Amino acid sequence: MSEDRLSGRQGNAGSPEGEEPGDADPPLQEQPDTDEAADRPQDAWAALRDLRDHTPRVMHFRDGTRVTGGVLGGDNHGIGGGTFHGDVHLETTTHVHYRLGGRSTAPSSGEIPPSALDRLAECFADPGPDFAELVRRLGDEHVLVISGAPSSGRRTAALMLLHRLGVTPVHAVARDTPLNALVPDAGDEDGTEARGHVLCDPATGTGPLTEADLLSVRDRLAQRNAFLVITVGPRSALEDVSPHLWRPPLPEEILRAHLRTLVNTDTAADLLALPAVEAFLARDPQPREVVSFASVLARYASQNADEREVEDHSLRALEEQIREWFEEDDLVLHLREKAFLIALAAFDEGPYALTAEVSDGLYIHLQKTVDTEVPAAVPVFGTHIGKRLQLARARRYEAEEATEWGPVRQVKARYRDDRTALIILREVWTGHPSARPALVRWLRDLAKDGRPLVRTRAASVAAVLAHSDLPSTMALVIEPWAASREFRPRSVAVSTLALAHNVGAPNVPRILDAWCDDRTPHLRWVAIRTHGLIGPERPEETMAALRAAARHGDLDETEVAQDEGAAKEGDRLAEALAEAVELLLLSTAGDAVLTESLRTLEQDRPAFFIAVGGFLGACRHTHEDDPLGRPLVLDWYARAAEAESQAASGIATLWRAALSDRVHRDRATSLLRRWVMSADRDPRTEHALAVLLPALMVSNSENRRIEHLLRTMPGENGVPPLVASRLLTAAPTT
Repeated sequence: MSEDRLSGRQGNAGSPEGEEPGDADPPLQEQPDTDEAADRPQDAWAALRDLRDHTPRVMHFRDGTRVTGGVLGGDNHGIGGGTFHGDVHLETTTHVHYRLGGRSTAPSSGEIPPSALDRLAECFADPGPDFAELVRRLGDEHVLVISGAPSSGRRTAALMLLHRLGVTPVHAVARDTPLNALVPDAGDEDGTEARGHVLCDPATGTGPLTEADLLSVRDRLAQRNAFLVITVGPRSALEDVSPHLWRPPLPEEILRAHLRTLVNTDTAADLLALPAVEAFLARDPQPREVVSFASVLARYASQNADEREVEDHSLRALEEQIREWFEEDDLVLHLREKAFLIALAAFDEGPYALTAEVSDGLYIHLQKTVDTEVPAAVPVFGTHIGKRLQLARARRYEAEEATEWGPVRQVKARYRDDRTALIILREVWTGHPSARPALVRWLRDLAKDGRPLVRTRAASVAAVLAHSDLPSTMALVIEPWAASREFRPRSVAVSTLALAHNVGAPNVPRILDAWCDDRTPHLRWVAIRTHGLIGPERPEETMAALRAAARHGDLDETEVAQDEGAAKEGDRLAEALAEAVELLLLSTAGDAVLTESLRTLEQDRPAFFIAVGGFLGACRHTHEDDPLGRPLVLDWYARAAEAESQAASGIATLWRAALSDRVHRDRATSLLRRWVMSADRDPRTEHALAVLLPALMVSNSENRRIEHLLRTMPGENGVPPLVASRLLTAAPTT
């Protein structure tokens, strides 16, 4: 066995991440070696820090803690995953397009029955003085343009504006109707009766809706004593037209207004007090979702619906909204905006500028899927952050983003409903398989990006896809990453498998166990590094798997000596093994891992090397990664010694094993010097070290070694640290 490989002496603490040029490799395809200095694996501790800093909040990664249930829980049945029960539908009426914000399934033109308008008026939540002002302006100007998101209730507002004016009858107008054809010329028919018109999202065809268009139709409307309300969206093409922004009433007010027409006052009060109602309203639902929720509550009050249906309603409504987004024709919701929805799902709570940047990359890949003959192109300008986020039901805010240089304040974006991102990713992957080639190419690009945030989000996306469809995600995404000769894709594969296991994807430990025994060193490297992340959940089994990997044939010195490339891979695997144990010792399962390390310490050299090498790796870490901070393992020892725990004697045993071993001695001595320097700055560290040193000096040789270290300690500016003298005084004499 090569001692250097498993000793940790070749560890890469603080080494820079590699640059991996070129596209991702096909699985197992050999390529010429890249320059070693340019293609080094990221330090395992730094990779874990990135995973903690940049994983989406809804998938929060914690050592050995699995996030199960919720949106991703249960079996997979299309968009709903396992959280949805029953058919996907929203409550509708015969005139669904008259409901607040509902999608129209009725003919696009025709008279709206007065009875339907009366019923709508009964449950309309009055928005207040601003609405009254709009009614007055409509009466004076005969034409009004209001702007709002498609599901903001803007069409209901248009109908109610006309209803408040007493206009009858009211006609819904087809969106492709020219404005000059909307009102017949005076004299063509009796013009004594007032008439109302509602035109939603006019299809202007040749150009934007202009002020001249409105002035022309206003004169004709005034002649006929008729009125027109036009609704437009945030991205509608307008020229010299300033629409009135429609702000719907608060969801709670809309719910109250609808309940008053469905149940009595006391029942409505009881329903509004339900915890499920409070949770529903806290997610800032759309008006149409509130309307359908009111119907569910009414059925619940009459015992025609159970509590589960009430609780699940907001999720079903959200799933319906997401399905609509991706079923819409590109003329209604442009492909670029669909790409943005997906990118925002991947980078939820990330910097907006970064999300917009990577969404354009996805848009290019999607364009190539749609038509390979047309050169992909992205408009440089033309997007507006506010309008874009309004359509996405997202919000922007300022917050700090963790970077390798420390926190940086940035403008971020996130979906208003924290379940949206996960459902979008699952819907696109399982509901629209034609998008998979573009998504795979996009994820490949993200996995090679130099920014840790981007690589971590690539892993989180792939983890969600693995939960939804493990076989396809393994074949198309994870295995090509894991088999790459480049370390960035391999590192992303590690993060993906750890996150996938964290959210409940099946069979990840089985995959790792199989890869640990695979003949391909790339796959073994990925398995070993992943074991270091998910191992706290099953420390004994993980340590057994790592010891088995350490005994694998291609780590034998006689075999690798014949092949320089294989020798390098052996070194990488040895580093990965030690770093995996390092992470496990510093995890929530540290005591169990320490016990397991001691149990097999003298079993054989591979077990010795991964235990001692991992221990020394753990000894180099400090609180908050501050170079001058308190050592984590020393703090662990102090707590254990105070509690008279077995961990204290275990830590001392590993220290003695490292100091007495010819391969590890230099590294151990260097780390002990670093601890002494830390003690020179911190009394708590000095106290803990004063307790530890006697436990290391149990023989004459150990006494002499540590006394020599303390007597010859080089301090800052060549002056020996005073703490060394104090520790020497406290140490047992030879």
